[in-house]
Amino acid sequence: QLVESGGGSVQAGGSLRLSCAASGGTFSVYTMAWFRQAPGKEREFVAVVKWNNGLRYYADSVKGRFTISRDNAENMAYLQMNSLKPEDTAVYYCAADSDEIWRGSSYYIDSRSYTYWGQGTQVTVSS
Repeated sequence: QLVESGGGSVQAGGSLRLSCAASGGTFSVYTMAWFRQAPGKEREFVAVVKWNNGLRYYADSVKGRFTISRDNAENMAYLQMNSLKPEDTAVYYCAADSDEIWRGSSYYIDSRSYTYWGQGTQVTVSS
């Protein structure tokens, strides 16, 4: 089970930190990711991190502004979002792939690659 928190409303240029709490399963070997979905749009990939924090990959739209991380001891994943823009407004979802083998970044940008999903947390950025 994945539960997101930390969403909210912020002005452009501000920051938010999203958290994803995992329970059940062997979280420490899962690949963890964040996706987002804006109204009327398809769900899109944001960032992914390998189980050992050794590999990370970001969508071009957030590169340099967002940072994905995880704490395996606490079964937590995070998304630090800085320099937020109105176009970052969306529901943000945490996702997990239970296969510990890293399959390359192209695999993980596809939402169908993930086994588990959270319920989402709303992020609203005003101009």
